[in-house]
Amino acid sequence: MNVSKVYFTNLRTTPSNSLPTKMERLVKRAGIEEIDFRNQYVAVKIHFGEPGNLAYIRPNYAARLVTLLRTLGAKPFLTDSNTLYSGGRSNAVDHLQSAMENGFNPISAKCNVIIADGVKGTDCREVFIDGEYCKAPKIGAAIADADIVVSMNHFKGHEQSGFGGALKNLGMGSASVAGKLELHSASQPVTDPELCTGCKVCEKYCAHNAIHVGKDRKASIDYEQCVGCGQCVALCQYEGVVMGEGDTSERLNCKIAEYAKAVLADKPNFHINFIMNVSPECDCWNHNDAAIIPDLGILASSDPVALDQASADMVTAAPALNGSILSEKYPHEHLQGKDKFRLMHPDTHWQAGLEHGEKIGLGVRKYELITV
Repeated sequence: MNVSKVYFTNLRTTPSNSLPTKMERLVKRAGIEEIDFRNQYVAVKIHFGEPGNLAYIRPNYAARLVTLLRTLGAKPFLTDSNTLYSGGRSNAVDHLQSAMENGFNPISAKCNVIIADGVKGTDCREVFIDGEYCKAPKIGAAIADADIVVSMNHFKGHEQSGFGGALKNLGMGSASVAGKLELHSASQPVTDPELCTGCKVCEKYCAHNAIHVGKDRKASIDYEQCVGCGQCVALCQYEGVVMGEGDTSERLNCKIAEYAKAVLADKPNFHINFIMNVSPECDCWNHNDAAIIPDLGILASSDPVALDQASADMVTAAPALNGSILSEKYPHEHLQGKDKFRLMHPDTHWQAGLEHGEKIGLGVRKYELITV
């Protein structure tokens, strides 16, 4: 069986060895310089963070990586695609403003920001891969047109996929609005009237006017309007809305893997995971809950499947932090060595995406971890 190399550095520093410096040393050791960047357009795929969320990767890391890429002759740009749900990143105008406010601008991040699928999320390319779930993923044009893809990924929990890492950032994050609709097309939620409290949070934040609380103070969903984005599932604090049986986390993760394959098809690529501020849910929310584990470090690899597997294994092995949602839900349990993503989101199946990614040739799950 093939084994991929994944490189790791912890977060210990000295006056002459800052975290950006350690990250640069890490990616060099992991082989980023083996890619021919000369005069190549490089999409640095990153999540700019929803306004109000503070768990996203600091722009200082992007600036150091961009500076390195320029010395290698590249033409780098930071990029992400618009979101399906309402918020500060659902169109390029608001998305750019959000990115700038969070520090991703030519001054602090050392390069320009390009929203991959354009002003309204309609600028995309169909990349034919003849996948089992997605025949021709719809990828944001700026990412599809890039010569090389480098992903910078905040590793954290996710309410539908289990966790968000390299595959999630590449697959879901690079999809145009139409692509995100395809990814979520069968993922429609259902309400549980026994648990619904009628708080109306789901109704307030539904971007598609699909969920309403009636006079009986119970939520109901209009499936003519619902696109399955899962925002109501993540927002509900009482498990009054859950993912229905029309689709599964397993299927969603397989779709994400196929979209990631379309993003990377026939292109040199490289990936970095930051296991810091490991929040329970995605950076797409306008808040971030307390981290579930201590900050661990940074990993890098040319294999996104192995990278995510190694990152998940490290989170599993880590202790849970007091004051987090995990310690609140499991106050008397020893969680070191347990699958924290499944504990937080029991209906998710993150392993399916890595298994499918390996099956379709995106990478391998078996890895050798090398400390730098």
